[in-house]
Amino acid sequence: MRNSIRFRLWSAAAISIVIALAIAGVGLRYLFELNVERRVVSELTVDLNELIAATSFTADGRLSVASTLADQRFASPLSGHYWQVEDLANHSLVRSRSLWDATLALPEQPANGELRKEELKGPDGELTVAVLRTITDVDGRSFRAVVAEDHGNVEVSVGQYVRDLAPALMVLAFALMGAFFIQITVGLAPLESLRVAVKNVIAQRTARLDVAAPSEVQPLADEINRLLDAQEKALSRARSRATDLAHGLKTPLQVLSADIRTLRKKGESELADEIEKSASAIRRHVERELARARLAPGVPGDAACHVRDVASGVVAVVKRTPRGKRLSFVIDAAEGFMAPVEEGDLSEVLGNLVENATRFAKSLVRVTASASAGEVIIKVVDDGPGIPKTARHAALLRGVQLDSKGGGSGLGLAIVSDIVEAYGGRLEMANANSGLAVTIYLPRHG
Repeated sequence: MRNSIRFRLWSAAAISIVIALAIAGVGLRYLFELNVERRVVSELTVDLNELIAATSFTADGRLSVASTLADQRFASPLSGHYWQVEDLANHSLVRSRSLWDATLALPEQPANGELRKEELKGPDGELTVAVLRTITDVDGRSFRAVVAEDHGNVEVSVGQYVRDLAPALMVLAFALMGAFFIQITVGLAPLESLRVAVKNVIAQRTARLDVAAPSEVQPLADEINRLLDAQEKALSRARSRATDLAHGLKTPLQVLSADIRTLRKKGESELADEIEKSASAIRRHVERELARARLAPGVPGDAACHVRDVASGVVAVVKRTPRGKRLSFVIDAAEGFMAPVEEGDLSEVLGNLVENATRFAKSLVRVTASASAGEVIIKVVDDGPGIPKTARHAALLRGVQLDSKGGGSGLGLAIVSDIVEAYGGRLEMANANSGLAVTIYLPRHG
């Protein structure tokens, strides 16, 4: 997952959304708190103006508040709403009943008539929001009036707002993540199309990437197509060289065959047999290289052949060999059963497998063909000694012979494996109840 572009984009989007909404939440809380404080200050200013209007000096110079404020919270002890008036000449105080026996500690005296917002300590030490103003009458007497409200009321309002805001932000986060998911899916869709196009090339349904990619991806598709073209040319040259080599060796092999016949006529049968053995090995190498060259660079996607007919032809040839004459062969494949492989390639595969089975079998070689979901299964089984599990991998290596008696080139199973892999299939070996079972799985078309 860590190497997935989708996972990286999704992780980056999720982290960005969470951080952005967290910052937005903090900012919205701050703005709401600021707005609530402004509303509180506005309400306190109204109360302050009412308090100033009710405040005057008596004939004997004492400070007097003619009436209480309309808000009854000022009359309830420690209600969180307070007012206080201070005579600046003799520092006498008149205060609301809500202050009980406490006073508000005021800052330095503000300028005459200036409305000032302050944060003061309340009766119980709590923080309050306060507005105050100094008033001087026509006789030059001054007093300072202050109205305050417990800041906890602001915090309660902010807390309620945050509790309402949090679910909304969570819904917004999920909506944004859903939008990002759709955006990522749509944005990466061309890469999926490119993947399917590459898969079609690997499966040899097409020779090039046939995809309309976006401008950011099209250069990559073009480079891959150029690489496929270069590979096609290189493999074409390799096939040509293999074919030229085969034809070049054909004439010398014919000469060797004539020399072998001449030696036998002269009675030098032992030397003729040695040369014929070497010539047969060379011919077999040439045939197998031509088979491998025929597979490159790919096989047609609509290849098909009748398994029973090909198997019958292979068995008919093997039966004419000295070893094949002593064995029984069973072909268990329905008439008309098709395998998704060229007839010549299946003949090469079954030829090698049946030949190997014939070399080790005691009395019976069986060829079966069946189908499962999406696959065609072809199996060649003999009743010989089998192959130890530790030696099965080595049997697929080119040039390795497990038959100590010789007679093979060590290329058979390796060539079979090459052909099967060229068709997108796989080869498996396992010891049967008596002998070796070699199974090939070929994917069906479509």
